[in-house]
Parts: sequence; structure tokens; C-alpha cells
Amino acid sequence: MNDAAEILFERRGAAGLVTLNRPKALNAVTHGMVTALRAQLDEWADDPAITRIVIAGAGEKAFSAGGDIRHLYDLGKAGRAAEALQFWRDEYPLNVVIKNYRKPYVALIDGIVMGGGVGLSVHGSHRVAGDRYSFAMPEVGIGFFPDVGATWFLPRMPGELGTYCALTGERFNAADALYAGLATHRIPSARFPALIEGLSGTVSVDAVLAAFSEPAGEGPIGARRHLIDHIFGGHEVEVMLERLDHEAATNGPDAEWAGKTAAVMRGKSPTSLKLALAQVRFGAMHDFETCMRTEMRIVSRIVADHDFYEGVRAVIVDKDNKPRWNPPTLKAVTHADIDRHFASLDGGELELT
Repeated sequence: MNDAAEILFERRGAAGLVTLNRPKALNAVTHGMVTALRAQLDEWADDPAITRIVIAGAGEKAFSAGGDIRHLYDLGKAGRAAEALQFWRDEYPLNVVIKNYRKPYVALIDGIVMGGGVGLSVHGSHRVAGDRYSFAMPEVGIGFFPDVGATWFLPRMPGELGTYCALTGERFNAADALYAGLATHRIPSARFPALIEGLSGTVSVDAVLAAFSEPAGEGPIGARRHLIDHIFGGHEVEVMLERLDHEAATNGPDAEWAGKTAAVMRGKSPTSLKLALAQVRFGAMHDFETCMRTEMRIVSRIVADHDFYEGVRAVIVDKDNKPRWNPPTLKAVTHADIDRHFASLDGGELELT
């Protein structure tokens, strides 16, 4: 095991241990990490001595804050978009492998989990939330869209929580993650080392996790579920904003939340907002593999568009947080603008093998 590697693999008893090992970069997922994990999972799938997979992030700040977006941005700006797309062509099939894995796949999530990190964890059979758990899909804020299988899992969260997640980028804590189905267990971070030892033995994964689990309680998002369902239903982002504005004007207990939520959404890419809503509604009616192929269609258009590069510039590169979106308003984004992202790719559809 090379401790300098971006991703570490270790056999410990019956467990195949995976450590995302870029703590200074919040364990952001690189192309090399994707291909290495895919190869290792394929190997362990056929190894009878390995009966479960356990994946965690190095350091205390993050499981993984997402994909290495800055690198993908640089490739696109340099005219190497095809090279950037290869990252997603390898990442999305890995998400499918994790979802369909024949052995228990246990993600120990402490700290930030966003974007590509979600793809390495949420599709696993078991998802453990530690004390610092903080989940978000904030992609619409950089002119991107919630990917790595979000087209499938967001609409399968209770009510409209997935829509709310996609359009606001709001963070879910451990209690809300358990309520929303993003996490399956709540275990204190201090017990993670002992948990890993327990998972390395021959006792069933379910029994070990049950022995360590604690109640999660209620989080702020779950407590507001009824209102979120009311506001984020339907097929028009503009109507959702109108509902938020109405709630903000009531001086009721949720007025401040509604006002802040509306302001947050109005700072996002109008195209990304409408695209994210369309993908969540699409995903509710399609299977996982279809959703992943559709995400490849969408990302293939995104990397040729203005908003992704402008969003990354504003948030990650220049950090002025003043993106100039094009089109600049929701009204200016047409149905045709959104529909073209879902159109088939001539000879370039995602291969899930």
C-alpha cells in the first residue's frame, strides 16, 4: 500500500478497505482514482476472501467534496473537452458498478460529501453518517447539474426533497440524510475505528452496523417537509420562486427561510435550474441505467456551453462569486434549450460494461 497514492486499497480480514487519500483537496475525485477503484472493485468482486467493501475519506473534513472540477474546467478551456468527457465516461459506469455490487458496500461518511463523492457512496448498500456529515449537490451554482446518478436518486427521496436539494444546493446533516434515505445508519465518528475493526470480521455487515447505530433525531429539512413538498412540486422553477416569495411575505415562521431560499436560487444558473428540474422529473420515470446514459448526454452538452465555464470561473477560479449567466434569466431559457440536453448522442452513448 502506497500512502502517497490518491486512493488506498487494503485487505483487512474479510473487508476490502478503500481510502480516498487527498485530504488537502477534500478528497476530490480524480480520473485516476475512478479507474483505480473500478479495477479494484472488479478484482474484489471475484475474491471469495473479501466479503464486504468499506470506503472512507482521509482526514476529518470530508469524505469527498466532489470531482476535480478545476482540472475538468482547465481541460475544456484548453480545447480538450473530449478528454474531460472521458472522466465522466469512466465515472458513470463506476457508479453503476457500485449500485449493482454483489457484496455489501459500506461508505463511512464523515464531513463533506458532494458531487463525485456522492457517486462513490450513495449507491452503496450501506451508508453511515458520522458527526460531521454534510451532504449537498450544489452543481447548479457552477452552471453544471446534479450528476453521478442524481437523476435517479433525487426523485426517490421523500416527497420533493430531491427537487429541493437539486435546485438549492442546501446541505443535509446526518439526521436529514437518514430521513431522506441518503444515509442508512447514524454512528458517532469516534466509533469509526472500532466500526472498521468490526466490519473486518466475519459477523454480518447488518449486525455490526446495528450494534453501533444510534438514533439520529429530526433535522431542519425533515421538519419542513410539508412546506418543501408544497413549494417544490410541479414543472416550473418560476412557480416555485413565486411560492417562496409568497411564503416570505407572510411573516410566518418559515418566512425567513423562504426569503433566503429564493435569494439562493436566484443566484444559480437559470439554465442549470431548469435542467436540474427536468432531470429530476425524468428520473422519476426511468431506471438507473437509463438515467446514467441520460447524464452522459447532458454532460456532453454542458461542456460545450457557456455557463459551466463561467460558473467555475466565478466560484472556483477567480472566486468573485459574480457569475454572468447566459441566458441571464429563467424566462430566457426555452424548452428547446433544455430538451437538446436530453437528445441522443450520435455514436457516443454511454457504455455501461
